[in-house]
Amino acid sequence: MSPDADRLWRTAQALNRAAAAVSPPAGRLPPLLFLTDPQRTPEPWITAAALPPGAGIVYRHFGAEDRQAVAERLRRVTTASGVRLLIGQDARLAEAVAADGVHLPERDLGLAALLRVTRPDWLLTGAVHGRDRLSGAQGLDAMILSPVFQAGGASAEKAPLTVEGFADGVRAARLPVYALGGIDADNAEALIGSGACGIAGVDGVRRAFG
Repeated sequence: MSPDADRLWRTAQALNRAAAAVSPPAGRLPPLLFLTDPQRTPEPWITAAALPPGAGIVYRHFGAEDRQAVAERLRRVTTASGVRLLIGQDARLAEAVAADGVHLPERDLGLAALLRVTRPDWLLTGAVHGRDRLSGAQGLDAMILSPVFQAGGASAEKAPLTVEGFADGVRAARLPVYALGGIDADNAEALIGSGACGIAGVDGVRRAFG
């Protein structure tokens, strides 16, 4: 593990332990989530193979034609390394590759309740952008709030919440909350004390873990 990867992982674990002390269910969540992106992480299995046991990956295919093959490859890698695999939005694909759960985009959070009934064993997370959306969707295990810092991808045009704004959102939330958006090994420690149950990332995780 590289020095940056070690720092990021240790910080994510510290956040998770602190959150679990307040809300025990948070302790069952992966401390670190790697979110894929077809453009920014074209070979997600490389990063997935380098993640430590207990981490998680959210495969977001956004309709890619090779999604089945990539998901199957990620399932093989994550099974071997003890990493949990969630599929973004696509419950059918999650079923097909025996994934560990599903990650829902903000527009589909209402599906969480049905998924919880049909697949009570799955880990279910949901994306929210802005503190006003943290009232919670019934059935989710955790929410991912972004962007904390200046981020890339679809969040590049959104104003950062800042650590203080993120912490305010966590205090108002009914569920454990992951921090996402511009987080890397250099700024992750700023989240200590924010109430985050862990760290989620795209570029920052890819750079640290390869």
